[in-house]
Amino acid sequence: MQSETARRAAYAREILGIAGVSDPAVEAAFAAVRREDFLGPGPWQVFRGSRYDATPDADLAHLYTNDLFGLIPERGLNNGQPSLHAALLHRAAPKPGEHAVHIGAGVGYYTAIMAALVGEGGRVTGIEFEPALAERARANFAGRPNVAILEGDGARVPFAPADVIYVNAGATRPADAWLDGLKDGGRLVLPLTTNAVLGAAHAGGVLLVMRQGDAYAARWISGVAIFPCAGNRDEAAARVLAEALGKPQTREVARLLRHAHAPDADCRVHGEGWCLAR
Repeated sequence: MQSETARRAAYAREILGIAGVSDPAVEAAFAAVRREDFLGPGPWQVFRGSRYDATPDADLAHLYTNDLFGLIPERGLNNGQPSLHAALLHRAAPKPGEHAVHIGAGVGYYTAIMAALVGEGGRVTGIEFEPALAERARANFAGRPNVAILEGDGARVPFAPADVIYVNAGATRPADAWLDGLKDGGRLVLPLTTNAVLGAAHAGGVLLVMRQGDAYAARWISGVAIFPCAGNRDEAAARVLAEALGKPQTREVARLLRHAHAPDADCRVHGEGWCLAR
């Protein structure tokens, strides 16, 4: 029978292979964290295709797959897909000693992986909007002094300046709190989604935003379907985003601008008071 340690190591290798990522630090973090500590006792509700099905039993092997598991299935809230998170955490690159902020922490599984990446000398602040999930996350990190779980709107809850801000919900625009909260050299992983609905998720794309003094570089990472960010949705911004995402040149973005200006040839997503430009 495969040991727990060997099973997690094999899972981590598989997940990074699916993600197309070679990153020893991220692989080690996935191998170190016990998924069952966050998803609770089985059987579990696994989401495949367009519905949830219960696993046939409580064998932990079910959890070490690239599957989504329901946290609040009746609302479509899941523990996210491991390969997506592996790819995004690779781009965010939390390093030992850094402060990472996890917006949309859920029950804390990926928060724990971020904590493994920043190490005991670093710290993680998890922010979760859903009270029941925030309560579970706080219990999961009891006795972990370098992880703090806060309940509330991730676009408004204050936090200390961060090296990494990792957003796990779809916004329609970058929140000022996230851009202001990045240290110089800090990285923001930002899903921007339209009102196009895929089940309980909204469709859009993920950006990597990097602070460079008072300026912000931006890169397109990938498409995404993700649960909406309750505190950072705007109908007008969603329409602007939907129009832009229908054009292939939107993926040419290189800068995030925070000042109002007239649209020009460099604008790829032109919102009110902000813009993604080539």
